[in-house]
Amino acid sequence: MANQPLVFDYQAAQGKPENIRHPEGYCPFCDVEHLTNILARDDDRIWLVNKFRTLEDTFQTVVIESSDHLGGPSTYSVEQNRQVFEFAFKCWHQMIVSNKYQSTIMYKNYGPLSGGSLRHPHFQIVGLDNYDVYQNVDISNFTGVEVIHDERCEITLSTQPIIGFVEINIAIEEVGHINDLADAVQVIVKYLLNDYMGGRLSSYNLFFYEMADKFYCKIVPRYATSPYFVGYKIAQVQNEGRLEKIAADISERLSANQ
Repeated sequence: MANQPLVFDYQAAQGKPENIRHPEGYCPFCDVEHLTNILARDDDRIWLVNKFRTLEDTFQTVVIESSDHLGGPSTYSVEQNRQVFEFAFKCWHQMIVSNKYQSTIMYKNYGPLSGGSLRHPHFQIVGLDNYDVYQNVDISNFTGVEVIHDERCEITLSTQPIIGFVEINIAIEEVGHINDLADAVQVIVKYLLNDYMGGRLSSYNLFFYEMADKFYCKIVPRYATSPYFVGYKIAQVQNEGRLEKIAADISERLSANQ
């Protein structure tokens, strides 16, 4: 049955650090000398086992993107951002091909409404022992108003979003186009944080998928979750005119970045 809950281990979460709402709080990702269970390193990018494994029947890992506590796609150079995405994709792929998990997910939290607890830039890669995440999503969740479509990547705004209101999808056909995906994410995240909603947006998520012979990144601006979704699992979507305006804004910024 779809949408079965994962089981949260309250005891495992005890002592988990938090510095998104309390910036003065301890940052374990800055304290590199005391990191343990490191799986791979590339310069200041580090993949390690999550110390606070709060979900039962999973293997939770973290990719620390940078030594810059306040870094992220919106502040990295183009080259650094590409290196972060390449490293994260390698780690994700390694877990997928291990065939140890029914499905393996990768995502990124940013900001106080994203569900994250640490400001330091990082991805999370989680192997799910007994859960197929693709039972909950459909290719229709990644189609809609077209922003661009060329031989390198395809970008759309969902007209059948998972949660809403605006979900921006980037699709590439092979990992050889990972730089195109990274560049598009960087441009779109800058737009969301600086221009969309007059610069008032504080949070977003990146979600990654391998499906229908493509790799997808779904960028989701985050707000207080709609009661329609919380109570009834009803997503909402912007009207067609608004989606077309957002698509035009993103297309303009992507063109200026080329």
